[in-house]
Amino acid sequence: MDLFELRNEFDKSGIMMCFNGPFSHSIIEETGKAMRNHLVAENISQSAVLDVFAVYIELAQNVRNYLTVREITPSEAMSSIIAIARKGAGYAISSGNIVLNADGEALCSRVHDVNSMTPEERKRNYRELLRRDAVPGALGAGLGFLEIAKRSSGKMECSVRPVDDTYAFITLTAFI
Repeated sequence: MDLFELRNEFDKSGIMMCFNGPFSHSIIEETGKAMRNHLVAENISQSAVLDVFAVYIELAQNVRNYLTVREITPSEAMSSIIAIARKGAGYAISSGNIVLNADGEALCSRVHDVNSMTPEERKRNYRELLRRDAVPGALGAGLGFLEIAKRSSGKMECSVRPVDDTYAFITLTAFI
């Protein structure tokens, strides 16, 4: 393993922090604390720290919840990753994980739908979703992407890469 080369790749990509492996509640909490401390040490605004932290938590919980709901095997769950990078004057927070092939495109479609909404439409949709009963078998209420979009400085990016006949790898990025 060439850690020097890995560090150079992180530097080229602006990656400040990255976690690769299964996402447990304690891992999300501890990496969240470390990330927040790192951002505070960089003397960025408190609102930016809060936005990056909130998006990080939402993305990490999305990964963890998806893998639990879909009962993805522990070996497949090991391929989960989250990274925070500097992008110009802001930050990019990206998460990636294995998904069932059919879910990957559906999730990216939902991201596209949220990206196309105005802030007022997002607020209205958020309130509507809060009032609805949970749909059996749903991946969630759909509030997470709306929360991420509210905090983001630009449109979220979503991509799906086929892995095999069953799985794909999804990457979601938000910008602060």
